[in-house]
Amino acid sequence: MQIAVLALGCFWGPEIKFSKINGIIKTEVGYCGGNKPSVTYKEVCTGMTNHAEVVKLDFDEKNISYEKILNIFFEIHDPTTLNSQGPDFGTQYRSEIFYLNEGQKEVAEKVLKKFNQKLSGKIVTKISLLKNYCPAEEYHQKYLEKR
Repeated sequence: MQIAVLALGCFWGPEIKFSKINGIIKTEVGYCGGNKPSVTYKEVCTGMTNHAEVVKLDFDEKNISYEKILNIFFEIHDPTTLNSQGPDFGTQYRSEIFYLNEGQKEVAEKVLKKFNQKLSGKIVTKISLLKNYCPAEEYHQKYLEKR
């Protein structure tokens, strides 16, 4: 079992898309990359914590590779818009890949380079070491109850 943590705008839409992909065992929404180990949605929305909304994916590398997940990541959001996706604006909606180890970092750099060539160098996606991930428990439970 492996883990991928990806920021690609508001986490609900991507979480649903990734949950339907063969090899993704579990999805979880949360916040990552900020300067506090634990935050709430209200705190993240102030822009003061520097957290991004993320989807955490537990995946079986026998059925889907990290590289394939990153290809999907770049295909299902606009990696050329800074701190926004669709109608959502703010640093919490940025495009960012959070890696857990050097192998993931290398794959992320390779895939970003490939897509950046396709998009004429316009990608603003950041690649960062995983820092201060915390699940969005209060919203995840409410959302799952509605599904």
